[in-house]
Amino acid sequence: MTSSEIRKKFLNFFQEKEHKIVPSAPMVIKDDPTLMFTNAGMNQFKDYFLGNKVAEATRVTDTQKCLRVSGKHNDLEEVGHDTYHHTMFEMLGNWSFGDYFKKEAIEWSWELLTDIFKLPKERLYVTVFEGDKADGIPFDQEAYDFWKGHIDESRILKGDKNDNFWEMGDTGPCGPASEIHVDLRDEADIAKIPGKDLVNNDHPLVVEIWNLVFIQFNRKADGSLHALPAQHIDTGMGFERICMAIQNKKSNYDTDVFTPLLDELAKISGKKYGELSKIDIAFRVIVDHIRAISLSISDGQLPSNNKAGYVIRRILRRAVRYGYTFLDLKEPFLFKLVPILAKQFEEVFPELKAQQELVEKVIKEEETAFLRTLENGLKRLESIKAELSSSGNATISGAVAFELYDTYGFPLDLTALIAKENGLTVDEKGFEQAMNEQKNRSKSAAKMETGDWQIVNEGRDVEFVGYDEVKADAKILRYRSVKNKNKEQIQLVLDKTPFYAESGGQIGDTGILKVSNETIKVLDTKKENDLIVHFVDKIPAQLDAKVHAQIDNDRRRKIVYNHSATHLVHAALREVLGDHVQQKGSLVSDKLLRFDFSHFSKMTDEEILKVERRVNEKIRENIPQQEERNIPIEEAKAKGAMALFGEKYGDTVRMITFDPNYSVELCGGVHVPATGNIGQFKITTETSVAAGIRRIEAVTGEKAEEYHLDQEAILKQVNALLKSPKDLAQAVEQLMKEKNELQKSLEKEQSKQAGALKDELIKNAEKQNDISVIISEIALPNADALKKLSFELKNEVDSLFAVLACDVDGKPQISVVISENLVESKDLNAGKIIRDLAKNIQGGGGGQAFFATAGGKKLEGLPQVVLQAKTMAKEL
Repeated sequence: MTSSEIRKKFLNFFQEKEHKIVPSAPMVIKDDPTLMFTNAGMNQFKDYFLGNKVAEATRVTDTQKCLRVSGKHNDLEEVGHDTYHHTMFEMLGNWSFGDYFKKEAIEWSWELLTDIFKLPKERLYVTVFEGDKADGIPFDQEAYDFWKGHIDESRILKGDKNDNFWEMGDTGPCGPASEIHVDLRDEADIAKIPGKDLVNNDHPLVVEIWNLVFIQFNRKADGSLHALPAQHIDTGMGFERICMAIQNKKSNYDTDVFTPLLDELAKISGKKYGELSKIDIAFRVIVDHIRAISLSISDGQLPSNNKAGYVIRRILRRAVRYGYTFLDLKEPFLFKLVPILAKQFEEVFPELKAQQELVEKVIKEEETAFLRTLENGLKRLESIKAELSSSGNATISGAVAFELYDTYGFPLDLTALIAKENGLTVDEKGFEQAMNEQKNRSKSAAKMETGDWQIVNEGRDVEFVGYDEVKADAKILRYRSVKNKNKEQIQLVLDKTPFYAESGGQIGDTGILKVSNETIKVLDTKKENDLIVHFVDKIPAQLDAKVHAQIDNDRRRKIVYNHSATHLVHAALREVLGDHVQQKGSLVSDKLLRFDFSHFSKMTDEEILKVERRVNEKIRENIPQQEERNIPIEEAKAKGAMALFGEKYGDTVRMITFDPNYSVELCGGVHVPATGNIGQFKITTETSVAAGIRRIEAVTGEKAEEYHLDQEAILKQVNALLKSPKDLAQAVEQLMKEKNELQKSLEKEQSKQAGALKDELIKNAEKQNDISVIISEIALPNADALKKLSFELKNEVDSLFAVLACDVDGKPQISVVISENLVESKDLNAGKIIRDLAKNIQGGGGGQAFFATAGGKKLEGLPQVVLQAKTMAKEL
């Protein structure tokens, strides 16, 4: 069977067992504060297990794209070094929400594996939970007895809490699990060691292929377990591993999931997979990582320096590093693998094919930028080697190795490899210590302690009435306290609320809750899965009293202007720039709207003006909003509604239309009743976010009016300063021309003075044992002049040791210049010297061994710099 056939057979099997096939959720998570990425198939069904939502279908099946590179489930460092861990992987699953339980889950898993997939029964092993005294959970006799009906008891193994008890996190739904393992070794190897001795022992050919989780408990914040009101089934089958087993391969990478990518990489690199261990690891890292990178970008997550974006950037850079070091790929190459991947996923994850050009451009741009960083890192390594050589030291310290990792993206193994080639070693313990210190700093900065939800009133359905109302009478369902960075936050959930929870780019509402005689401030409103959570300033004294909830309507009104304008601008951009424009992110606040979209060049002034005019034209038309709630998604798409990549839509959706021939979008946000309410629209900036992604910021309503008035006031002020010329633009142009001419004259004069200063410094240089010493307090107009003078002295004076204490337009700066021959013979380092001297001016700086600069705050400290430098020179 091909991998495509395996996937189809799995889904069809469970469809015949009355399961509904549902699409994969996006890999990048937006409405769950506990997770950045979907790391298991159960993530999109979390609310069903938590009891926050009732499942429409009690039996479902799917293939879910998952990513495991952060937090508890972190497989990144194993990826490539073994043949069965992956960053991005597909998780095939079948689910029961309060319907069937252990008997059916076990029976059907056996039927699928042995009857449909034809795996040999004698190669399969299963594990059951042995129980845990601390939690008070007995051995899972029930699962054991069901398995006895299908498999010999000698192949039913007991597993501990680590392997056979599955938990969503520190708190929440959990339960015992049964894993199914397959032994793919040759008969000769099986004869030596039975498979049961290798289960859960990280053997590359005795691997877990399916995990059946029996969710029956809820873990509280205090660690205690409580039975759930309904029992659920949550299974996860590793798609890549089951393909290896069915296709009778010895590695996931030998299946047709990966071989097309490996073949293409062989063409690109000119290397062959399967001959050298280090090259094979690089091949595996690259073909694994390109899947994670591409699907994340197609889900709307661009590489960046923050949160989920930083994780994607790390994965991309790890792939580039392996290609650079082991495959000798010095030019961008990852982006060339995207077309093959897009074709492979065309039927199951079509969003990648739809955005193929964008994904390729983003990856290529990121590769290009990182290759420059890698070059800089290698230069830094050269200077480290030179420093070690001059000091007679042969060990790169842990702190320096960590600097190479943190600043230049060098993993420890790459630094160690280069060190070994140069006869050096690395303090690996010191590196680990520096790494752990950073991790601890990150953990303490992000530490969040979440208490259990305290139930006030029974009920789990939260009714949002904010589309139609700005206030509502409600009751508190639950509350909890959350400690975030030592600040306590109180969170409330109401049964009915007009407060919009931050979602789809629109920020959360603020306002007040009146509870008896108390007024509670609502500071923010966010979504946690499908709960609407109100962040408030204190716990109400009477939790069971009636609540009157009222949003800040003036703030909401401004948010609404910006949200509706976002729809109008999206349509205008597509008209002006082309249908390739797709929304890639947005922020809708009361102050501005920010809109990110796919486009491959900077917008011209003319294009910006056209978009502005088109939006304002639609505002003046005063088009009434057409809202359709709970419309079937296929019907909405047939009407031309735009669905955003990376969003998870249900079977029914909300559709907002401003003129069926202009703007039709799926949207959960709040909008104006008619476009005329927006008043006016003005684009304030247009910039680049990433390769192929542009960003505009704009204002509406009163903010747009303020913007125009501010611009008019500036214009009037300039006009008055220039004494109301007939042609203002021409007058400013003439002024700029005169300024440039004066600037050139000034620079010429300054250069002349600097030349005279240089000659004077050289003339007054002191000779001390073949060393030319120049130490002087000087004044220069800018930092560039100081740098230029420093290098001119270095080029013209042999065996130079120079310290210039400079008054740069009222601010102190120091320059230290040392000839290379002195750096080596006298073991001098300008960077170290400058750090000592800079203390005199309350500043700091650094640089290379032969040249360094520093700035500071204390101008009167310059004479002290000169004195200390002269003492240093004498010591030479």
